[in-house]
Amino acid sequence: MPQLRSLLALSLSFFFAAALAAAQEMHLPARSTPAFDQLKSLAGEWEGKETSSGMVVKLSYKVVSNGSAVMETMRPANEPEMITMYTLEGDRIVVTHYCSAGNQPTMQTAPLSGATGKYDFTFVRVAGTKSPDEGHMAGLSVSIPDKDHLVEVWTFQNQGQSHAATFTYTRAK
Repeated sequence: MPQLRSLLALSLSFFFAAALAAAQEMHLPARSTPAFDQLKSLAGEWEGKETSSGMVVKLSYKVVSNGSAVMETMRPANEPEMITMYTLEGDRIVVTHYCSAGNQPTMQTAPLSGATGKYDFTFVRVAGTKSPDEGHMAGLSVSIPDKDHLVEVWTFQNQGQSHAATFTYTRAK
């Protein structure tokens, strides 16, 4: 009987060690690339303006989901906030923009081989619209000239007409 208890205790020890190793393996940091790491470096608070109207906009970036996504929260003055999620898909960066207009356009970069400081996202699809011609974001360009400055150009498309808005930001925190 003592041998059976020892064997049972040893078996349980191996089981718990294997379970712990599996749990640790499940929480390894997400795969990344130099370009995605550059987007992760935006984490923090930003303040800026839309260049043509002068509208004040606050922006924040947070690395979430164990490093597999970057969440951008845009808070234009006197308007509802919007969320844009940046994720890595193969050698491309994909964004889904959760617009205050109630739709969710998805855009992606071309294949990226490194961190370039400029990322152009082209339209892939939109969810939450009644028709493809209904107004939605159809393009985004993100430029990171240095660690404390950021420029975003958002392109809105409605009934075949496009309008671009440029936002310039400075790191606040």
